[in-house]
Amino acid sequence: MANDYKDTLFLPKTDFPMRANLSQREPEFLKFWYDMDLYGELKKKNKDKPSFILHDGPPYANASIHIGTATNKILKDFVVKYKWQRGYFAPYVPGYDTHGLPIELKVLKEQNLDKDEINPVELRKKCAAYARSFADVQTEQFKRLGVIGDWGHPYMTLIPAYEATQLEGFAKMVDKGYVYKGRKAIYWCTDCQTALAAAEIEYGDETSPSIFVAYKYLEAAKVFPELEGKDVDVIIWTTTPWTLPASMAVAVHPRYEYGFYQVGDKVYLIACGLKAEVERATQLTFGEPILVCRGERLEKTLALHPFYDRKVPFVLADYVTLDAGTGCVHTAPGHGTEDYETGVKYGIDIYNPVDETGHYYKDTPIFGGMSLAEGEKKVFELLNESKLLLGKLKITHSYPHCWRCKKPVIFRATDQWFVSVADFRDKALECIDEVKWVPDWGKERITNMVRDRSDWCISRQRTWGVPIPAFYCEECGEVILTSDRVTRVADKVREHGSDCWWTMSPEELVGDLALCPKCGGRHLRKESDIMDVWFDSGTSHSAVLDNWEDLSWPADMYLEGSDQHRGWFQTSLLNSVATRGRAPYRAVLTHGFIMGPDGQKMSKSLGNVMKPENIIDKNGADILRLWVASSDYRGDVRISEEIFRNLIESYRRIRNTARFLLANLAGFDPARDILPNGELEAVDKYIMLKLERLRQRVTSGFDEYEFHQPMTLIHQFCDNELSSFYIDVSKDKLYADAKDAGSRRSIRTVMWHVLKCVTQMMSCVLSFTAEEIWQQMRAMDKSLPKSVLLADWPENEAAGIDPAIEDEWDMLMLARQGALRGLEAARGKGIIGHPLDAEVQIKLSDYYRPLEGRIDDAAWESILIVSGCKVTDEVKNAEIVYDDETTGLVVGVSKSAAEKCPRCWKRRAEVAEKGICDRCRDVLDKQ
Repeated sequence: MANDYKDTLFLPKTDFPMRANLSQREPEFLKFWYDMDLYGELKKKNKDKPSFILHDGPPYANASIHIGTATNKILKDFVVKYKWQRGYFAPYVPGYDTHGLPIELKVLKEQNLDKDEINPVELRKKCAAYARSFADVQTEQFKRLGVIGDWGHPYMTLIPAYEATQLEGFAKMVDKGYVYKGRKAIYWCTDCQTALAAAEIEYGDETSPSIFVAYKYLEAAKVFPELEGKDVDVIIWTTTPWTLPASMAVAVHPRYEYGFYQVGDKVYLIACGLKAEVERATQLTFGEPILVCRGERLEKTLALHPFYDRKVPFVLADYVTLDAGTGCVHTAPGHGTEDYETGVKYGIDIYNPVDETGHYYKDTPIFGGMSLAEGEKKVFELLNESKLLLGKLKITHSYPHCWRCKKPVIFRATDQWFVSVADFRDKALECIDEVKWVPDWGKERITNMVRDRSDWCISRQRTWGVPIPAFYCEECGEVILTSDRVTRVADKVREHGSDCWWTMSPEELVGDLALCPKCGGRHLRKESDIMDVWFDSGTSHSAVLDNWEDLSWPADMYLEGSDQHRGWFQTSLLNSVATRGRAPYRAVLTHGFIMGPDGQKMSKSLGNVMKPENIIDKNGADILRLWVASSDYRGDVRISEEIFRNLIESYRRIRNTARFLLANLAGFDPARDILPNGELEAVDKYIMLKLERLRQRVTSGFDEYEFHQPMTLIHQFCDNELSSFYIDVSKDKLYADAKDAGSRRSIRTVMWHVLKCVTQMMSCVLSFTAEEIWQQMRAMDKSLPKSVLLADWPENEAAGIDPAIEDEWDMLMLARQGALRGLEAARGKGIIGHPLDAEVQIKLSDYYRPLEGRIDDAAWESILIVSGCKVTDEVKNAEIVYDDETTGLVVGVSKSAAEKCPRCWKRRAEVAEKGICDRCRDVLDKQ
């Protein structure tokens, strides 16, 4: 373009300030939000509106956040910000889970303390300080993600008011008879030295010995006279040899067929269906059985323990299978849930010879003081000496592990406190049906877990937590747990904090109730166990929603990872149903786990961990937020450097589109310059209709919590409707038409509406970028809210525009693609260079015939960015004729013989004589 005319074009500013240095710019906007008290402003704006309460599941306050925690908080932020925009009063109170074993162990280890020597109150104070310090760390990390909430007043499970509410709920359960103390075989971690609930168990592969052991069948001839005089053994099977000292019975299935097989001078009893399995394991050869019976005939007859003088009865159990083993299962009621239930049924001693450290009690015959590993070796030694070990294999099977230390757990019968889930299970299942589950498979998942779960073991043998406010009479041994006593303890906890359980006497805690209701004795001992931390967090629906300003019960939504169907979703449900008779939430949204690029779960040992702070330092929080929004959270989500590189390109498209729009809106005053929709040009009306279509689809995406859709739709709109079409075809009018021409006002009106609408819609996700754009827009329109996050959701800006225009122009866009392919063919043959060199003829196919007379030649010229275009019935004298197979268009292209206007670059006949085209001359004359 000739330099003489360059400065007469209305080119956008080249020094536009919006630069993509997110990691440096984002903290400035954080400061802006907190200086203006954005959260407080949101509350003021929507204070009288309908509420939407997303209740925060508390992360554990013992470490910095990881990518999974960040993902969870960002998803919650999407929901809450969107609800604010939609006109809801949507307060967000973040929380922290602060009690429990991990913090206690960390404090003991880092400060080199002995839990048996340190004063409990001193240890608890250290644990509280540790938890508060990491809550502060996580708060700053969550704020850096752009998450807006009441960070000045988070809830913590260690707050006295929270603990007191927890105990008040516990009192209701006690009053209803749901709480009991019983001796059961429960999960026990010998490393952490505490009981575990089902929610604290993870399953992983473990290799175990599979052994086949002969027990002498003492009463074989008593039931089967034909066996008189024969030496009969039953072959039992187990994968936990260390439990054989606690073997109290042999379980068989009542309806399976069992055979007595003569092998040399011995007779062996096994399930007929497992003969081949036993032969493989023992290397014995079994022929046809000499006698067959159903398992039910063996019931209550006696066998002999392999190394103790202990008679063990046959018992019946439906859980015995023919998948492996012998069909005759060694049963230790002190070391297994099903074994325990069988033991109770048959009145068998629930014998547990193993202490909390994973050693046999010192008074255990033969094994006293040994570790379980040593005991297992001793078992093999004894069985080999007596020749009762008939076979030994190795099997790999799924085995329970502690969720904290990741080590295998054992089953161990101990006295623990339980909540009887069986008493309200049916009601809990009814409540599940009343909740909206997103995705819907969450309903089936939690239903199966609640239906199949055992009673809830709520006691833990630790110090850092909320006490179980029970007493023991030192005179008669009575266990004392009553709702009135629990309520009195709750009152003291509300006033003094839960440390009072360790500092106050029973008399100080419960007053005149400090006596035994059975014998009247006044020498009471306080329970030393604390509550399961899942009971703590499961109480949050009541402790937080009932007590925090702005919140209300029940929550509209819980949003956590899929592991919480066995964790917080479930424990909250059970707690709420037990105390209130309904679910604590109206809807539950579940997201998957974060996986490495190869689909493996993120793990430090695998070296595939991506830390949120590293991503933010390199790319900015908005890129991390965009990754969360672009992922389909309903399944497991992958993360990698390559994924981020692709996302950055998508982000740049959106950002650069915004930069172009802002640059071309320089000097635009919406109050003065916006045109009514009826005065817009056709192409501008078309884009307004496309904007409304986008708004509807993005709104639907957020309404349905389909977070991966809105930003994809916005990116596609920026890429397709704007960058690839509208921006390109608008440049000629923007730069070359008169400054105050209606065509420029029409385009800039649309650009303003597009930029405003898109910025508002993406602010839930790209909060920092949207704020940056918004502040540039506020420089043009001071009436805009002072933050984009205070703006309401955009309304329909295409009101009054004939919707038929969209269908018509959609057809035109398809035809345009065919014409562009014709221009590309001409360029390939060297006929033209730039499209503005071209004169085009178009013959429409029948499908596109409706465009005839509706779209004039000037519009065709504009959308193709050529110097001339004519729709004709016959293409004549073109240098190239292109038949487009897709559209059926015939496109004729010739190089224009006219000279190029040095200002607008269009080729016009008058340029040869006047040196410039008539359009540009008119513009210059007006200037």
